[in-house]
Amino acid sequence: MALLAPYLLADGRLPVGAHTYSAGLEPAVAAGLTRAEIPALLRARLHTGVVTEAAAAVLALRAALSDPVDYAPVQEALAARTPTAPLREASAALGRGVHRLARRLAPDHPAVTALTRLHPRPLRPVTLGALGAVLGVGEEALAHGVVYDELQTIASAALKLLPGDPLDSVAWIVAAEADAARTVTEALAVRTPAELPARTPPLTEQWALEHDRRERRLFLA
Repeated sequence: MALLAPYLLADGRLPVGAHTYSAGLEPAVAAGLTRAEIPALLRARLHTGVVTEAAAAVLALRAALSDPVDYAPVQEALAARTPTAPLREASAALGRGVHRLARRLAPDHPAVTALTRLHPRPLRPVTLGALGAVLGVGEEALAHGVVYDELQTIASAALKLLPGDPLDSVAWIVAAEADAARTVTEALAVRTPAELPARTPPLTEQWALEHDRRERRLFLA
């Protein structure tokens, strides 16, 4: 299972509700972002919010493998670094899907039972750490999964929001490889919740607030 698990986590077809999320692309497009600017958005996301989410997922995985399992410090640190309510809501909604999958696969696993006790709405990186423990995913593979998921989410959403040659999305992700590798390295270096980076991009926060007030939208964030 440990061999297949990273592929499952990185597969956009995993039934955890990820299709409802554009990783901030829809709000950015509504604010005027063009297709030519998507590679720059990918790099910006990798150096800001994705570092925080990948590091939080790794910290949650470490917590899941401890005795007793205690996700509260990670959940609290991550919530504090996600100041905009719509983004916290989106993370909790996505976390619900991952949590549901973890309960289905291993309802009695300590990592899953502790997650159930933690909070009625754990954030997605925390649930990914718990699921990683269930599936036997290593820290580096989990961090790579979080990073790749962000890249692929934006690239996939672009096909709906800013249609163009689908092969562009592959080129964008390949071009972002060096930035993605640095993000993984930085995430793995975080040792405690107190060290969790606070990489809140102001425009992303502003766009998320504006997006939350729109009546017509394809994605929740």
